[in-house]
Amino acid sequence: MARHRHILSSLGKRWILLICLVSTLGGHAQLNTDRITAIGRNALYFEDYVLSIQYFNQVIKLKPYLSEPYMFRAIAKIQLGDYTGALQDCEQSIVLNPFQPGAYYTRGFARKQLKDLTGAEADFTQALQFAPDNRTYIMLRADTRSEQGNYTQALEDIDYLLNREPKSPSLLFEKGIICLNRKDTLCALHNFTETTEYDSQNAANWSALGMVNLMMNSEEDALIHLNKAILLGSKWAGDYINRGIIYYRKHNYRGALADYDKAVQLAPNESDCYYNRGILRHELGDYNNALADFNRAIDLSADNMNMRYQRAVTLLQLSQWRDALSDLDTLIKAYPYFLPSYYLAAQAKTALGDGKTAYQYRQTAYQIEQKKDSIQNARKLNTDVQLAQSQPQKRDRRKEFSSRAAQNQDEPAEDKDYASSTRGSVQRKHADVVNEPNFTLSYYTQEQPIRNTNTFHYALDNLNKQALLPSPLRLTQQEFPLDADMINQHFAQIDKLSSNIERRENEINIHGGRDAQGRKLVVSPEWYFARAIEFALVQDYISAIDDCTKALRAITGKEQEKELEAIITFCRANWRYKLLEYQRATGELTAEASMDWDIMLRDYDHVVQLLPDFSYAYYNKANMLCVQKEFQAAITCYTQAIKVDADFAEAYFNRGLTRIFIDDNENGINDLSKAGELGVYQAYNLISRFK
Repeated sequence: MARHRHILSSLGKRWILLICLVSTLGGHAQLNTDRITAIGRNALYFEDYVLSIQYFNQVIKLKPYLSEPYMFRAIAKIQLGDYTGALQDCEQSIVLNPFQPGAYYTRGFARKQLKDLTGAEADFTQALQFAPDNRTYIMLRADTRSEQGNYTQALEDIDYLLNREPKSPSLLFEKGIICLNRKDTLCALHNFTETTEYDSQNAANWSALGMVNLMMNSEEDALIHLNKAILLGSKWAGDYINRGIIYYRKHNYRGALADYDKAVQLAPNESDCYYNRGILRHELGDYNNALADFNRAIDLSADNMNMRYQRAVTLLQLSQWRDALSDLDTLIKAYPYFLPSYYLAAQAKTALGDGKTAYQYRQTAYQIEQKKDSIQNARKLNTDVQLAQSQPQKRDRRKEFSSRAAQNQDEPAEDKDYASSTRGSVQRKHADVVNEPNFTLSYYTQEQPIRNTNTFHYALDNLNKQALLPSPLRLTQQEFPLDADMINQHFAQIDKLSSNIERRENEINIHGGRDAQGRKLVVSPEWYFARAIEFALVQDYISAIDDCTKALRAITGKEQEKELEAIITFCRANWRYKLLEYQRATGELTAEASMDWDIMLRDYDHVVQLLPDFSYAYYNKANMLCVQKEFQAAITCYTQAIKVDADFAEAYFNRGLTRIFIDDNENGINDLSKAGELGVYQAYNLISRFK
């Protein structure tokens, strides 16, 4: 059997390069840290954000007084959606060097994403103190000011740039958006018109112009502009919604329905698409499909009372009186002065034979109508079709984070798709909300070179140096699946070890446990342990557990056997869990399983009693506690694992998920941020979902 069985991913080659750079540090430390930083920046440029963080981690460890690595790491974290982690890195970078405009810009962007708009504006302003003509900084500040309702200053920023670039379509478009936000439709119309003059091939410019014309009831002009946007290949569902509204008002129902169908196809999670289509279907008498649309719209916008009202009307048409009443009562509670709700509720109660309650609804409506002049600020529903007023999806790099702007460089190319699972914006790649698995010992492992978790322990190293086992044992989370030939080799090894063990056991029985010289005959614990490993590799966990128990009984209790005892006990606990996991999945879990859980947890406790710095036992025990829903105890164990190994990426990840599960979101997201920093790239997808 081969002595080394590592399966390296292609990413491992880059990781080896990093290790080589660090390992050569000495008299040339400055040269090497500069080189690592340069490689990290290259990875950042090519959108390999997860890998770039690992390079900057190394530089920070070697030279924590340098400010730039913190800023670069913050840039990578922002690209991965980890704004809290980026904020912390920026603050450290600014403490170390308060004269970097990029650090203020980066922190400002992170604050903006975290809804600290005042702090974001202050950071963009500070960045402009050092780089007063940076276009991206000015546009971000204008956008932040607009979000705060400070439209005058926002327009001042855009006008400053327009003085230098009076025919810039992107600046005119931005000015139009700000005018639209402050409800100055004439200003918006003027600027969007200019964008189409200077950039007539951009669909978003025509979308915006069509939307404003529709808001101003210039339907003929709006239709011309929306047709142009769609002809240019617009993928914004709002164009189809808005054109559908025009068709609807012109009684071109076939055209309206086709546009609403296209809007649903482009934006299946936008409630307005379903709502408008539902209104049209209702008007055409297609009540069942209209109801399906209103149900979906309300699923997506549960608090939208317009949609609930329209569903109630449709439910009445379908004689679903009780469901209609449920919606109408919700409406009355939210809008107590909206008279149609009372009359419709009375209609439903009458149909159900409850004339008394129907009379009460009508009487309440009559009393409200009598007092309508004295009722102030009565909220009203607008039950018409809903104009898509969201801003068109124009590609604008400043809306994302520009790592090049942080470094005062030109913008990078557009986003790309990558085959590697760790490249690009990995927060967009779905990750399951499940704990990272246990660490176990095996001859086989698939390397995860991007992670910082240490898989070396001196006890394991000492065992491997003795060469008592067929191959070196390695700590891993990623066990390698065996093929048929490999399985046959392990069965042959089981037969060989069984013959040796049986021969020795017979000698013990025949000679009364002693040899001719009177020395005690024993079966070496390593023999039982070696066979236990072979049984585990072919997934015979019952036999593996039994051999571990025999191996532990064969240990005499000498000090030099303490490490071996801990390793065997750790393996027995792991394999017991795998057996329980299998039994639970197949429905074979017995009533005695609780005793097995207790034995397994006691085994992990015994491991850390023998080897207090064996962090993997704390970690595995925490995973077991999570399965048993003992979340606080699990958090304590993850914390103990992290105390032993401050770079235990998987422990941070699992502790983060556990904290989020018990509603401690802030600390949970901080843990996920640290896990991502240490190489568990799946954390970034979860951060973007949980925050």
